[in-house]
This record gives sequence, C-alpha cells and structure tokens, in this order.
Amino acid sequence: MEVIFKRRSIRRYQDKEVEKEKIEKLLRAAMQAPSAGNQRPWEFIVVKDKAILEKLSSVSPYSKMIAKANLAIVLLCNKKYMKYPEYWQQDIAAATQNLLLEAVYLGLGAVWLGIAPLKERMEYVKGIFNLPENIDVFSIVPVGYPLEENKFVDRYEENRVKFDRYE
Repeated sequence: MEVIFKRRSIRRYQDKEVEKEKIEKLLRAAMQAPSAGNQRPWEFIVVKDKAILEKLSSVSPYSKMIAKANLAIVLLCNKKYMKYPEYWQQDIAAATQNLLLEAVYLGLGAVWLGIAPLKERMEYVKGIFNLPENIDVFSIVPVGYPLEENKFVDRYEENRVKFDRYE
C-alpha cells in the first residue's frame, strides 16, 4: 500500500534513461488491470525518440514536460478487442493507474496526461502516429527518474465519506 500513498504527479525528471527491464515491468503492471468482461482493449506505444516526445509535448497546455522526459507511454484502445465498448475508458484508466503505481514501486516518477475524451487531443496524437480508425488514444504517461522525491501527503477527508445514506 505504500506506493499508493507515495504516488504523486512527477513532472521533472533526471537525464537518465529508464532501463528496458523497468519499461517491461510498467507495461506488465498496466496489462494486469481489471477490465469489463476481461476485454483488455489496451495497446501501448513506448516513445523514446526525442523528436516524437517534442511533438507530443504540444498536445495540450499541460503536456510540456513530455519534451524533457526520456520516455513516454501512450495508452491506446483497440476497438477490435471490445466486447463492452461503453467501458473502454474505465479499462484504460485502470491500466494507467496500475502503470503509475508500478512507476513508484520501481523508483520512477510519472504523470497522467489526459487525452480522451477531448477529440482535438485524441486526433492530434492519432496524427503523430498515423493511427488507424480502430485505435483511440486515452492517455500519455511521461516516465523518468524524478528530480524530487515522492513524499506522502495525507489526502483523507472524513467529511467526504457517507455511511448508508447521503446526508
């Protein structure tokens, strides 16, 4: 549970390459996520090319850190795997969260950059990779060795918890 409490959005990274073994562990963690009817609609693009990272950094006003990362993982949905299309975003969100938690476990930092459901962002990323029609873009996760340490911040708010009814 420690990784859940230590996880933070890390936007600044050391100039140090993420090892291939750690990249595979991140992807394995993402693919262990639950999904509706076990449809597992996810696919991933691991981006290390600096020119592509630079292009991805322009997807939104909040994505500039991608250009400074040594690695970003683009989380996709392949519609051909879908049995329950209304749940694909939940599925890929669970995969994104698993990836973020594994990053903390591995001593890495990462940040979730939302792409879906904003069509202009989805189309921008689709254009960079020339993705086919059956592929949707959900999120981008820049990953690297953090410049600052992940520290616990207690976010529990008792006033947001209700028992048996909402009052």
